[in-house]
Amino acid sequence: MDLTGVLDALGAPATVALAGLVVGVLFGGFAQRSRFCLRAAVVEFARGSIGGKVSLWFIAFAAAVLFTQGLIHLGQLDVAEARQLSGVGSLSGAIVGGLIFGVGMILTRGCPSRLLVLSASGNLRALFSGLLFAVTAQAALYGVLAPLRTEVAGWWTVQDSSVRHALTLLGLDAGAGLILGLLFMMGAVYFAVRNRLSAWAWVGGLGVGATIAAAWWVTYTVSWQAFDPVQIEGISFTGPSADTLMLLLAPPDAPLDFDVGLVPGVFLGAFVAAWLARDLKLEGFSGGTAMRRYIVGAVFMGAGGMLAGGCAVGAGVTGGAVFALTAWVALFCMWVGAAIADLVVDRWGLVLGDQATMGENAATVAWARRVGAFLPGPLRPSTPAARAPRDEGPSPPSPSEAGRERERAA
Repeated sequence: MDLTGVLDALGAPATVALAGLVVGVLFGGFAQRSRFCLRAAVVEFARGSIGGKVSLWFIAFAAAVLFTQGLIHLGQLDVAEARQLSGVGSLSGAIVGGLIFGVGMILTRGCPSRLLVLSASGNLRALFSGLLFAVTAQAALYGVLAPLRTEVAGWWTVQDSSVRHALTLLGLDAGAGLILGLLFMMGAVYFAVRNRLSAWAWVGGLGVGATIAAAWWVTYTVSWQAFDPVQIEGISFTGPSADTLMLLLAPPDAPLDFDVGLVPGVFLGAFVAAWLARDLKLEGFSGGTAMRRYIVGAVFMGAGGMLAGGCAVGAGVTGGAVFALTAWVALFCMWVGAAIADLVVDRWGLVLGDQATMGENAATVAWARRVGAFLPGPLRPSTPAARAPRDEGPSPPSPSEAGRERERAA
């Protein structure tokens, strides 16, 4: 595709920012209509089921791998200069950051991309968590958390380029990526058909995967057609969220790039999709108990995502689509961290739990309260007395009470 006319008219920075905006709009629309979310898929899988949420995520991931590897196989894409493959990889960052990110994803009830999509639909909890996530990511990149991030990332690094690529590490050639993409898609289709996914889930999952490949392709195309250097990159939300936040605080002449167009594009695409589907609805926090878990979760995701080299989409799907070793390690650790957090927080209620998510039976809840008594006050699960009653009107009489009322009336 010849983009020289657009490059001559707008310049490389504006062109790649416009590309980010267009890709973001498509991603936001597909993600909003399909309810694409890694957190939902992990929770479903961790609780012993491979249902619609896992199937949707698997379709998106398989599509991203298949389309990206297809472009590479056709000679339309070369990701050798991508950050995930050309820079020094950090396995310690992928492990520690992935685990921390997974915990934060459970606490905020969504990964950064999902929070951005929910924000566009009117969810103020997601908006608050997303802003705090961006601030923490910026602090981990250049601020007070940067020395700690650098220290942890340096524990176990991968210098050799032949090791940074998972296929090369396994002794496979470039064509194996396309074969694996086909196998992933066959598995995804099997689970999707078995779970009878809706039409929007099919379209949204395939669309999300296609936008991942489109981001790689468009930045690569601009990079070799433009005179100015352009970074080859895909969709991610850790660095871009921090960059977008700083752009809002920076002078108007701040430099443009793909990331700057991506985040507003996702918000716009999700807003339009929610508006057309009549899904716009303002939602806020139910109280301080709920708010504290979102604060902790957003901080965990910001620090963990920057340490892992990306978020659930950036490291998990975008990096996974080009078979970056650190991305696959980070994705696995995100699943593990999220599964553990779901068990400890939402099923056992040991930490940061509230009455709505404090276990699944009376024995578990009682045990959780006894153990929780040894935790610091802000982390203890709440008790029924600490939870404000909801204004639901008078409760209906129980069957025994209703029977006694009928006897008195007779």
